[in-house]
Amino acid sequence: MIISQDASCDLISIAQKTRLAASKLAVLSSEVKNQAIDAIAIALESAKDEILQANITDCEAAAEKIAKPLYKRLQLDEHKLRDAIAGVRDVGKLLDPVGAVQIHREIDTNLILKRITCPLGVLGVIFEARPEAAIQIASLAIKSGNGVILKGGKEAIRSCEAIVKAIKQGLSQTAVNPDAVQLLTTREETLELLKLDKYVDLIIPRGSNSFVRFVQENTRIPVLGHADGICHLYVDKAADIAKAVTITIDSKTQYPAACNAIETLLVHSSIAATFLPKVADALQKANVELRGEKRSREILPNIVAATEEDWETEYSDLILSIKIVDSLEEAIAHINDYGSRHTEAIVTEDVEASETFLALVNAAGVYHNCSTRFADGFRYGFGAEVGISTQQMPPRGPVGLEGLVTYKYQMIGDGQVVSTYTGNNAKSFTHRDLK
Repeated sequence: MIISQDASCDLISIAQKTRLAASKLAVLSSEVKNQAIDAIAIALESAKDEILQANITDCEAAAEKIAKPLYKRLQLDEHKLRDAIAGVRDVGKLLDPVGAVQIHREIDTNLILKRITCPLGVLGVIFEARPEAAIQIASLAIKSGNGVILKGGKEAIRSCEAIVKAIKQGLSQTAVNPDAVQLLTTREETLELLKLDKYVDLIIPRGSNSFVRFVQENTRIPVLGHADGICHLYVDKAADIAKAVTITIDSKTQYPAACNAIETLLVHSSIAATFLPKVADALQKANVELRGEKRSREILPNIVAATEEDWETEYSDLILSIKIVDSLEEAIAHINDYGSRHTEAIVTEDVEASETFLALVNAAGVYHNCSTRFADGFRYGFGAEVGISTQQMPPRGPVGLEGLVTYKYQMIGDGQVVSTYTGNNAKSFTHRDLK
């Protein structure tokens, strides 16, 4: 049954049920959790037609009412659904992140310390459009032993309901309580969810920068996510021109609504006259609107004049700003000033220049001679991702299973007390690491 109550007390009840289910899920074996993940994949495949039809209905209702990038994210065709289900099965193949012994140390004879990974508890995941996010997140939550409360955007309500119905159906055939996965459907529930710091351990927002900032500013619960996806591609003076054109096209046009698509192209002045006409021709054939500062427009006189605002804008559309720079250092400075610490790339055959770029650019992902569109949990081999984090502290970048666990310290003794190890005749600790 899909939950959609809007009363605060009802939402607290939902959160309590999720936490109880999560506490039982946390101690299940890897084998049992993997059986649950496989059951989710089977249930989603069985419900494929229902899910796709629900998405068609959502798209028809949203047509002309939402921005083009958001509409693109909303669409869930057979290929997207197939890939999402494949991602569920990939998650099942990954190592269980729970129960890993990170530290195993003898403090003294018969006094043993362990640091062991454990689930976070309950995740609150709020996302705009992109219904396949519900599939990715639910599978990662189950594998990492966490309960999850999902809140999809109103434009994707039917798609999310069909998906979560299938997920719950799959879980009902396993040892995992279906209460571990919940779906909320109203805006009022979003606001109430952000207040549930007693029951929810981590909020993960996925959507526009304004949406993520709203979440960050309206909760006391820790938030994992990124507000902006302002990514750059720098074409160095030692770049292979053909390679640079191909990478630029993919980074901008392969999926312009994605947060890892580039918004600004930086080009070294020594190759600008050669490179810009070639890349502009290819971009304009792909219907990309180009905007450039003065020097770029001297080479490409027909493009739109760029303003300061362009360097600070995540277009999420077929628009690209261009700037000519005179050095690698200037490119790095521009990126560190205007970038959102998401993903940045350099195209160059100069190894020293690439190493400098990778070392000095402050971003979760720094790439050499490849498209920024590779910044994705599935492409990284994580099976799926719950989101991308641009914060300085870990987890950073695409966040998979490792970002959904924490750790606890276990100490096992035999009557030891601290006073034995203090004072004039204090006993020494052994502090010996064990296998």
